[in-house]
Amino acid sequence: MQPRHIAIIGGGPAGLTAAYLLTKANQRVTVIEADPDYVGGISRTVRHRGYRFDIGGHRFFTKSPEVEALWNELLPDDFLARPRSSRIFYGGKFFSYPLKPFDALSKLGPAESLLCVLSWLKARMHPVPSPSNFEEWVGNQFGRRLFRIFFKSYTEKVWGMDCREISADWAAQRIKGLSLGAAIKDALTPGRRAGGKNGAKSLITNFRYPRHGPGMMWEECARRVRAQGGEVLMGRRVTGLSADPDGRWRLSAHGSGGEEELGLFDEVVSTAPLRELAQSIRPALPAEALRAAGRLGYRDFITVALILPDEERFSDNWIYIHDPGVKVGRIQNFKSWSPELIPEPGMNCYGMEYFCFEGDGLWDSDDRALIELAKRELEKIGLARAADVREGVVVRQKKAYPVYDDEYAANVGLLRTELEQRFPNLHLIGRNGMHKYNNQDHAMMTGMLCARNILAGRRDYDLWRVNEDAEYHEQTDNSAAGGLRMVPRRAQGRPQPAAS
Repeated sequence: MQPRHIAIIGGGPAGLTAAYLLTKANQRVTVIEADPDYVGGISRTVRHRGYRFDIGGHRFFTKSPEVEALWNELLPDDFLARPRSSRIFYGGKFFSYPLKPFDALSKLGPAESLLCVLSWLKARMHPVPSPSNFEEWVGNQFGRRLFRIFFKSYTEKVWGMDCREISADWAAQRIKGLSLGAAIKDALTPGRRAGGKNGAKSLITNFRYPRHGPGMMWEECARRVRAQGGEVLMGRRVTGLSADPDGRWRLSAHGSGGEEELGLFDEVVSTAPLRELAQSIRPALPAEALRAAGRLGYRDFITVALILPDEERFSDNWIYIHDPGVKVGRIQNFKSWSPELIPEPGMNCYGMEYFCFEGDGLWDSDDRALIELAKRELEKIGLARAADVREGVVVRQKKAYPVYDDEYAANVGLLRTELEQRFPNLHLIGRNGMHKYNNQDHAMMTGMLCARNILAGRRDYDLWRVNEDAEYHEQTDNSAAGGLRMVPRRAQGRPQPAAS
């Protein structure tokens, strides 16, 4: 095909993957990234005085040979093999994750363990009929006591929803294969293979990781896009997409110098949040489509990176914080991901992760208050003394997780139909571009298939079928659960809590 001028909105994994493959095929590509300093989106690696830290952890594990090949092509000599290590913190103690029955019960103590087993037996004998929400479904599987200890607090921290407001369908899919009874059988039966046909689900034990963090991958990808003739414009947020009568797109963006026209494009590939994209198109979409876009929601995320002397208090990649006595939801140990993220001998950097909604009290706290909160909670958990923290850095990530409520599928479907029918040269890819909870490798695959569609001049590949293997990123077997990767859906008939 003749070279076309293609605008790619967003320099994350999906957008840069598409840009790399299109420039490699001699297409004219302009990537437009809102962040002035970093590519990679939520997979970027932030730098501070030589320290590097993730926005959330990013294990490089995929079932796709094509994604694996692209990783190796971009970073042939820069991957580390890392052991997967995670634990749960609750009630002042650390529990193995995945949960090991005897480890969990022994740390809970004999009295609590007995009550947990009795609660589980009661749930098995007298389950809630037709459970409608997350609490009822998990209570049926594990008993109410284990639900309160190992499920309730963390789930509510991550999603900002009461467990009674989360659909039981999500629980049935997200926790599919996890069973206390199966886990006990695995532990008691010699030679029984965990994760086998009737066994408890097993998780990957090792993964790959770039030695300078996931942002290393996307910085290299952006460099190669430029080397192949493409542009990567930083610090520009697309504010307008006007469809010309001849079918081309006229884009405008806001940057440090104010509003600017970016020119005419034959194709537009968007990884921008679907809600924002729909509201930026001119002439405006029909009112029904704009209402659907306005109903799409997002969960946001704050990382407080604390730099401190390394006392080797824990070696995990991260710890899930189930304790309701602190607000932090997860703690990253960046040295465990790669020692090269830490530039000073004898030091470490912990990432205190807080899940929130943009505009709520936590999101609007100033950096100093967030750093002090993180220091206090790190000490309360017992991983360091607050006074030992040398400094902290706050990173806010808007729209980290697309929210799946009972209306989201209808809203996304309406927007998809409207955009595909009206604009055959507008392509939606990536997590926020499709309002679909993709992993990094899934996002890359949408970029790969989009590039193929553009090069072929037709939509041979249905990008919306990517990530139909719901537990793709963690399970070691190859079974496909069907549907989207799971995020909670609100239970039918439940009131929606306020964002704050």
